[in-house]
Amino acid sequence: MTLGGVFHSARAQDNYEIQVYGSETVAPRTTMFEIHSNYTVEGSKTVVDGVLPTNHAEHETLEITQGINDWAEVGFYLFSSIQSDGGWQWVGDHIRPRARAPESWHLPVGLSLSNEIGYQRAAFSTDTWTWEIRPIVDQKVGRWYWALNPVFDRSWHGLSVRQGVTFSPDAKFSYDITKKIAGGLEYYGAFGPATDFLPPKYQQQQFFPAVDVDFGPQWEFNFGVGVGSTRSTDHLIVKCIIGRRFSWPQRSDTKLRNPAQ
Repeated sequence: MTLGGVFHSARAQDNYEIQVYGSETVAPRTTMFEIHSNYTVEGSKTVVDGVLPTNHAEHETLEITQGINDWAEVGFYLFSSIQSDGGWQWVGDHIRPRARAPESWHLPVGLSLSNEIGYQRAAFSTDTWTWEIRPIVDQKVGRWYWALNPVFDRSWHGLSVRQGVTFSPDAKFSYDITKKIAGGLEYYGAFGPATDFLPPKYQQQQFFPAVDVDFGPQWEFNFGVGVGSTRSTDHLIVKCIIGRRFSWPQRSDTKLRNPAQ
């Protein structure tokens, strides 16, 4: 969306990966598979800057994360979109290395840093090559949990190149209602250039009341309904994340030395 060719609405997560990250990384010899399903109940209805409308579009993202060691992981994303006419199309791919502060540092909060680099087709994003730097801070205090992701984005090809580094903060607050269920609020924003925020009506602001359910240590489940509070934001989105960890046992040194055993 433009105003006299001067303002472009701030770029957010494009409704493919709607998630506030925690600081923990996937354990070594463990692979995490996640499906992000996001349905736009009420969104854009026309082609804007060459990007297809989001209204009644279903976005499906496969995320695969491999633990490297006790403090690092690498994630891979495959983005796809099912448009309102029923067509299912590939959108793009991203890779995301992430490292966290080790537990031996004994910090009062969790800290990690994620870098996400990748490509998305011009029919689905005004920026085709992008780089996201995501610092992550979180903490669990009793039944309360909070996480802050002050994200910095850089477009290398597309309409946002001239904006330079942009600022897109995400945040989450939740409370353990029971031992298995936590409810809370997630926030996703996109303010535009980090040194010169866009006017509020061109920013993107989304609020998601959400619930997390603990089905066991190997599972992840998150469900939320989001409302956009500016005209540059899709108005109503339903999202669901389902994840499963798979651990790969390491062969013992004895068997490595003597395969016949």
